[in-house]
Order: sequence, then C-alpha cells, then structure tokens
Amino acid sequence: MSEVETTNEQNPAPKRKAKKPSRSQMRSASRRLALQAIYQWQMNHSAVSEIETQFTLDQDMSDCDKVYFRELLQGVTSRAKKLDDLFEELLDRPLSELDSIEIAIMRIGAYELSERLDVPYRVVINEGVELAKGFGATESHKYVNGILDKLAQRVRREEIAARRNS
Repeated sequence: MSEVETTNEQNPAPKRKAKKPSRSQMRSASRRLALQAIYQWQMNHSAVSEIETQFTLDQDMSDCDKVYFRELLQGVTSRAKKLDDLFEELLDRPLSELDSIEIAIMRIGAYELSERLDVPYRVVINEGVELAKGFGATESHKYVNGILDKLAQRVRREEIAARRNS
C-alpha cells in the first residue's frame, strides 16, 4: 500500500453534517404527509386523532413542520364540506367522479387559499401541482393547476391584483 492510500484509510474525510431543511422545505414535507393522512381519512373514515397519532409514530417527521401538518390535517378534515363548496362549481364534472387524491389535494389548496393568507397564492398553486405530480394520475397536475388558479382568482382577488400592479 502506498503512503497516500494508508493516510486516506487512517484519516477518512469528515462527514458533513446534514443541512437543516428550510421553512419552505419543511412546509412542503408537511403538505405531503398531510395529503397522505387526509387521503387515509377520506378512504377509511378513521378518527382524525387516530390518523394523526399513527403518522406521528410511523412516519419520519423530522424534516417537516409538525404544527403545520397538524393544522392542515385538522383544518381540512373539519372543514371538508366548506372547502368542497369553494371549488366544486369550478369543476367540469361532479366531485364524486374525481380521484380521491385529487380531492385531497384541492381541499388542501382550498384551505390554504381561504385560511392561510400568509401563504402566497402562487405557492399554494405550485405546491398543489407538485403534490399532483407526485401522487396523482399522469395529467392530474394540469387539472389541479386549473382549478386552484380559478379558485385563487376568487378567494385572493386583492392579492392577485396587487401582484399584477406591481
């Protein structure tokens, strides 16, 4: 063995400490987990508290904003009908004909657009599209984008106008 090889084996390169995720990355992770939890709630009608406990125990939540995850899960499930009413008339078919994952994504988007005014509407739409790309059918991201964009124009009219005027 050469001297260089011996030195490298004895003194391996120091391992870099993992970079802490940004706030937006943590919120994106929260949305992904909330989507899965909301989907589970929609499919088997389990108690939300049980689903939340299960996710807290079974999922790696180290890179997500746990408070935001909980808010999305609690907020969407407790207001599901109200959220559906916000976007249902924008659909080109009955809500019952949509895929459950698309419904869950649009409920999250409707919740954030109507209840979380601190989250810019463009972020809400983009996050919904990314969730649809990751979890939805092949072209569902286009559908989700169109519905959330129309909803944003209704719910966030002032924010959109201010953005256009700036």
